[in-house]
Amino acid sequence: MKLRVATYNIHKGVTGIRGRPRIHDVRLALEAIDADIVFLQEVQDRNERLAHHPGYPFGTQLDFLASGAYAHRAYGMNAVYPHGHHGNAILSRHRITESANHDISDHALEKRGLLHAVTRLGRGRGREVHLICVHLGLIKRSRVRQATFLADFVQREVPASAPLIIAGDFNDWQQRVDGLLRDRLGVQEVAVAATSPPPEGGLLDRLLSWRPASDAHSGVSRTFPSFAPWLTLDRIYVRGFQVLDMQVPQGLAWARCSDHAPLIAELELEAVRSRLRGAARAPEAVAVKMPASE
Repeated sequence: MKLRVATYNIHKGVTGIRGRPRIHDVRLALEAIDADIVFLQEVQDRNERLAHHPGYPFGTQLDFLASGAYAHRAYGMNAVYPHGHHGNAILSRHRITESANHDISDHALEKRGLLHAVTRLGRGRGREVHLICVHLGLIKRSRVRQATFLADFVQREVPASAPLIIAGDFNDWQQRVDGLLRDRLGVQEVAVAATSPPPEGGLLDRLLSWRPASDAHSGVSRTFPSFAPWLTLDRIYVRGFQVLDMQVPQGLAWARCSDHAPLIAELELEAVRSRLRGAARAPEAVAVKMPASE
């Protein structure tokens, strides 16, 4: 079974400076991405200040984003304030059988959560797949402690044989969390595992030749800032999947949606791949085009 997944920090569905709503653009972006499972960060599910803004959708932000395409969803509320709250969310076209949010805040100024959900792929009972959506802190020591909690949680709660997808905004521009997760969980990051080799880097990449091998692949997965992506803050880690392809759509239309660009990966369950190993098949990379704004 093939699966398209994406992770996307939507910046609460508003612009960065003046806080104007752009949630309609975010929904257009999700329609263009057309993923089976989407991991979202900074979903502001309630904002009473914007509720009366002309054109702002009626109901919760998550309901608006999921309407039409995603029958199943999970939401983890992390930060609560007088006029609303925000957190992580998972949208899925496959049924979600259970979900729970876990507080991984390292200090009072940054409320962070780990949203864990279990979905089933296929007909009947299906194949159980564990999904984890995270948004780690801005301080390096906080990120390392949060990643340690994440690794402990997976080793304790997720069967070693179960397929696993961990996705989100890791804020890990120093590559500290990356090594910790690889070493402890045996996961692979989609930018490194993608079958297509990364493009040749530019002058700055050659000047930074001391970077670790995992970062050398990161040129194909830079997602921040969206108007000129340079940092690899958003990542997808998998276990029990083959990575067929990955991409980061870019351009002004995407920059209007959020300060992050989405990261998209094409996956295939390893059990299915094993049965089809005899047939030589080259995966087709599907370009993601942003539709015109309404």
